[in-house]
Amino acid sequence: MANAGAHYDNHLADYYAWIFGGVELKINENRKFFEDHKIQPMGPGLAFDLGAGCGFQSVPLAELGFRVVAIDLSANLLAQLKENAQNLPIETICDDLTNFTDYDRGAMELVVCMGDTLTHLDAFETVRALLVKIYSALAPAGRLVLSFRNLTREIAGLDRFIPVRSNETTIFTCFLEYEKSSVKVHDIIYEKMGTQWELKKSFYRKLRIPPEWTRDYLQETGFDIEFYDEKNGMIYIIARKD
Repeated sequence: MANAGAHYDNHLADYYAWIFGGVELKINENRKFFEDHKIQPMGPGLAFDLGAGCGFQSVPLAELGFRVVAIDLSANLLAQLKENAQNLPIETICDDLTNFTDYDRGAMELVVCMGDTLTHLDAFETVRALLVKIYSALAPAGRLVLSFRNLTREIAGLDRFIPVRSNETTIFTCFLEYEKSSVKVHDIIYEKMGTQWELKKSFYRKLRIPPEWTRDYLQETGFDIEFYDEKNGMIYIIARKD
């Protein structure tokens, strides 16, 4: 299968938090990132988390005082987010993130699209349209926080087999196939069921989004770039509506 939503709900969602080291680890990482960059409510405090998953961004934003609208295609991951959120002010919506403006909750102070979500979109035209829509939806001086994996540097041969995480009962490996504008990501899971190992496999496509192109297009759209960095293959951009 190549549809990202189906891939997550039918294959990846049950393992997603574990793959990244657990919910608390990622919440703490993102809390520190937001605090370091002074991402905090300055006005109405409404934040939209596009591709919210199980709450890696939504939870720390709500803890920092934002009222969060969390949108994701995976009902499974959103159910996990609700459990992780407890009594925090987080509203969950199961829909395509590009439809976020259908859910008017007032002036948006912040939009985040993190954790490689941007590469899950189906085409560069969709990315462009989303960035323009975010700019239009943000209140004056509102901010956008992006993070996505830099897939423009192609790896070859056996290096395309990437061991992600394993323990005594589960082995998770990725295999990458490079295409002109996308990468086929094969997620391969071996899970021990009793004394037997069960193989689960699925793939989907990620866009190979050039980081410089993204930065430049944000500026063309009208954003001021406040922060731009790459760390461990992940691109981080913070932009403010001019």
